Amino acid sequence: MSTDEDRPEEGSPHFVRELIAADVAAGKHGGRVQTRFPPEPNGYLHIGHAKAIWIDFGMAQEFEGKCNLRFDDTNPVAEDVEFVEAIQRDIRWLGFEWTPPVHYASDYFETMYACAVHLIEQGKAYVDSQNLDEIRARRGNFYKPGEDSPYRGRSVEENLDLFARMRAGEFEAGEHVLRAKIDMQHKNLNMRDPLLYRIIEQHHHRTGDAWCIYPMYDYAHPLGDAIEDVTHSLCSLEFQDHRPLYDWVVANCPVEGKPEQTEFARLNLGYTVMSKRKLRQLVEDGHVDGWDDPRMPTLSGMRRAGVPPEALLAFCERVGVSKRDGVVDLSLFEHAVRERLNEVAPRYMGVLRPLKVTITNYPEGEDEIFDARLHPEDEGYGTRALPFCRELYIERDDFREDAPRKWFRLAPGKEVRLRYACLLTCDEVIKDAAGEVVELRCTWDPESRGGRSPDGRKVKGTLHWVSARHAKPASVRLYDRLFAAENPMEGDGEDGKSFLDHLNPNSLERVEGAMLEPALAALGAGESFQLERLGYFCVDSDSAPGEMVLNRTIGLRDSWAKLAKKLGA
Repeated sequence: MSTDEDRPEEGSPHFVRELIAADVAAGKHGGRVQTRFPPEPNGYLHIGHAKAIWIDFGMAQEFEGKCNLRFDDTNPVAEDVEFVEAIQRDIRWLGFEWTPPVHYASDYFETMYACAVHLIEQGKAYVDSQNLDEIRARRGNFYKPGEDSPYRGRSVEENLDLFARMRAGEFEAGEHVLRAKIDMQHKNLNMRDPLLYRIIEQHHHRTGDAWCIYPMYDYAHPLGDAIEDVTHSLCSLEFQDHRPLYDWVVANCPVEGKPEQTEFARLNLGYTVMSKRKLRQLVEDGHVDGWDDPRMPTLSGMRRAGVPPEALLAFCERVGVSKRDGVVDLSLFEHAVRERLNEVAPRYMGVLRPLKVTITNYPEGEDEIFDARLHPEDEGYGTRALPFCRELYIERDDFREDAPRKWFRLAPGKEVRLRYACLLTCDEVIKDAAGEVVELRCTWDPESRGGRSPDGRKVKGTLHWVSARHAKPASVRLYDRLFAAENPMEGDGEDGKSFLDHLNPNSLERVEGAMLEPALAALGAGESFQLERLGYFCVDSDSAPGEMVLNRTIGLRDSWAKLAKKLGA
């Protein structure tokens, strides 16, 4: 058994690493390190799970140990093969691999049943015939001790008979449950004769209809760890009050392994919800476009948004591993994403809302190629060819007919630099019948090829652009935070309030008719890049031949810059 008093306190960014290092140095568990990642296959993994994966798999790697992947599939009502497959994809996307084979709690159902029979035979478990409301009422609370069930005194023989008949399917769901016989006066509510088995008449994704009774998570989880001979059972802080029950199950069941549970603070992120139940509600009620919607905090959503897995791992390292819950500022995560993408994303140009520019002193029907670097800080990325001709597109927001004094972009009579290309001056504005600007007629300085100033004159404004004749069409999805409130769960369920009330109505803007430089057509689904001056994007899997679909990963502006400088990032 273990207590908080004999565990190291938080004193570094990763107290779990220190704990395991001390165990290995002391020869505990024979110096062996065996961890496991035990998700329930009832939804997609989210960013909170990324931290758990980083700890479970990372510690096994660091100490040359093993890490199992075990699906705690004890509730067939909510589980599905879809989730099993998605979880495996997400783990591999983060760069980790489990020790084969994949394990399932359902692999051990016979062993778990035998352990339950053993507990009954030892007088440590009994079949309770109260309904759940009655059990709940007798459980008490923090201020009121629990009351014994009227069925607590059943004989071993009667309990064995009833439990066997439960397995045989003789009873309806809710008619009986199996409970541990511990202490209804215990100060920890989890120890007040917790449920071990319940009747569920539901097809299981692996065992089919072989079982109609299923172990509770708090019973199955420690047994799974013990059966697999896990040494360090690492879990989030909400399981701290469950640790006495974890230890009780391991100590009282006939299993050889003696795992030790250690809890760490879960990853809570601002402007986000982490509850699988809430995420499922967002999906099933149509507030998002599936579990992999780029606005979701799921790993599949982040992958589709173009978030690099290395950024997630760097973020986890920066947040650290502590024993105190808290909410991490979302801008810290956004900084990690920008930091990684700035290092690895090639640069291209695209125009989201095109405004036509005609260069009147450029020969009709001709074009030329300018050379542009794919990365400003890494020559190893090479260059790409930028075609240039008489008709171009610039961003509509980069032009104002009545420009303010400190306007450094395009306006009538004003000169700007077209990135990598030339200096350009606006001479004439063409409008349609409704008075909307539809074309700019400009002149270029041929001596400024490549974007240089031939006589040293200063030109402050630099615009991105694409050649109209060579441009590739695209649809662009501009994603923002899904919630407008930093804590969407605040007040949820009170006075008719819901976390859904905090949904950001502007979390998605769809832009049609965007134009991209032709080199982007070579990129495939999932590839990330920077559209200069606009942000980081990736190619979506919805892209079809002839028209790309882009997802904006994140904007260029780093709202966390001051904090990053303070931390020396």
